Amino acid sequence: MTRTRTRTVQRQAIVAAVLLVLVATPTAAAGDEPASPRGDPGVVLSWNALTWRTVGVEGEKPPPVAQLYLGLVSRAVYDAVVTAEEADVPTASDVAAATAAHDVLVHWFPASQAALDADLAGWLGTVPESAERQNGVQVGQDAAAALVAARADDGRDAPIILDRPAEPPPGMWVPTGTGEMQAPWLGFTEPLVVDSPEEYATDGPDPLDSEAYAADFAEVAAMGSATSADRTAEQTDLALFWSDNPARQYQDALRERAARHQLDIVDTARLFAAVNSAGADAAITCWRVKYDTPFWRPVTAIQQADRDGNDATTADPAWTPLRSTPPHPENPSGHGCLSSAVAGTLEEMFGHGQLDMEIRSTVTNTTRVYDDAEAWLDDIADARVWLGVHFRDSVDDGREIGAGVADAVADEFRPADG
Repeated sequence: MTRTRTRTVQRQAIVAAVLLVLVATPTAAAGDEPASPRGDPGVVLSWNALTWRTVGVEGEKPPPVAQLYLGLVSRAVYDAVVTAEEADVPTASDVAAATAAHDVLVHWFPASQAALDADLAGWLGTVPESAERQNGVQVGQDAAAALVAARADDGRDAPIILDRPAEPPPGMWVPTGTGEMQAPWLGFTEPLVVDSPEEYATDGPDPLDSEAYAADFAEVAAMGSATSADRTAEQTDLALFWSDNPARQYQDALRERAARHQLDIVDTARLFAAVNSAGADAAITCWRVKYDTPFWRPVTAIQQADRDGNDATTADPAWTPLRSTPPHPENPSGHGCLSSAVAGTLEEMFGHGQLDMEIRSTVTNTTRVYDDAEAWLDDIADARVWLGVHFRDSVDDGREIGAGVADAVADEFRPADG
């Protein structure tokens, strides 16, 4: 049984189990038109913001790990909403969404339970008591419980480390001043949609003695230096714009887009589940490739170029990047993987040139608008090089991974009539 089929059967099982305990209320007469979505889509947006607060702020999860939890919570919310909307008796899908998000977050982030309990109680206090509300709570609880049970042994936080020899050979990643590899277990975690984190692995870094490597080396050495005389003010601004936390940037932008386009609760829940599932699987895939082929970062490569065996490179022991280098291997770019997955999924959902994403950076306090994936991802590629934290080949490899994941995820979340 394929992974997609397994998840479909799992949601059908949730529906069947929930219908046994839902409270019956008068329903529409036979022959009446099906009701439109019953819930308030704003609840999905509110609980997405609360998810970020819980995971990214209070939980202090780094971007790739935060993205995994964003994907998991979004899937529980989507399952709850769809189950509620498909129920044969009136069921409040917004109540189901809020309950599902709350229960998943409390399970994995118990330190935040008091705040989450207050959030849920405060919102439920605005919803009149009724069988519809009671049914919504039941659906949300069951959707959360099903997801938590399914992910009980998924590899999260496994005691995995990246082994390195005492004297790493040229080209091998070494800590860049910010510690050992961040969350090496992520690459061994069960994906949400794709079959394996090795499914979309790329051909890896360019050989150290190749012309392609020398060209990327020269570019980042010149354009990514903290004291670069070649990088323009506009280029520096773009680089700094994308030095912000992309996981948070994309959640903010998704909420703004969904509200502005007045998506109903089903389409809103589908949007977040699809985009965040793609982001999670891209991060998992990216981290597995980083672990399997731990390539050195530009700061190490440039400072130690006398060891790379390439006559076209020159060592600069004093070289530093525009921004500090994240604590994980070079190839592929985590930002490239995540951004490509997000942009690709949006393009699959809304069409080429129809992304309409307004993305804000708290670093530069500016907003950039992207209508198509190509312009968005071109900016990401430039920014990571101009920050001095990646070779261009690594961002291109991340872009390839994200595109493959986006295709797989979009197929699962495509509406039946889409």
